[in-house]
Amino acid sequence: MTDNSKRTGAAIEAHYQFLTWLMTTIEKFPKSHKFTVGDRTQIIALDVLEALIAATYSKERAQHLRQANLGIEKLRFLLRLAADLRVLDRRRYEHAARALDETGRLIGGWMKAHGASGREAEDRKNAATA
Repeated sequence: MTDNSKRTGAAIEAHYQFLTWLMTTIEKFPKSHKFTVGDRTQIIALDVLEALIAATYSKERAQHLRQANLGIEKLRFLLRLAADLRVLDRRRYEHAARALDETGRLIGGWMKAHGASGREAEDRKNAATA
C-alpha cells in the first residue's frame, strides 16, 4: 500500500482506505441485507468520498465538509444496525468504528483549519451583506 495522503489529503485517503475495506466486507453480507443495508451503506460511503473531493477543489469547503461529516454519522448508525442484525461481526464493527472515528477527526481538523464551521461561515456571510 502506498501513501497517497500527501497527494489526496489525509481525510480523503483515510476514507478511501475505509471504502476499499467496506466494499469487500459488504460483498459478504447475506442477500437479505446486502441489497438494503449494504447498498445504502455503500452509497453513503461513496457520497462522503465525493464530498471530501469536492471540498478539496471548492472555495466553499464548509458545505462539503459538513455534508461529509453528516455522512460519517449516517455510516455509524448503518454499521451499528448491521452489527445488531448480526451481518457484521464485532471485530469488523469495531474496525469500522475506529476507521470512521479517524476520518471524522480528520474532517473536524480540516474544518477547524479552514474556519469551515457552519456558524463562522454564516456570520461572515451575514457581515458581508450587512
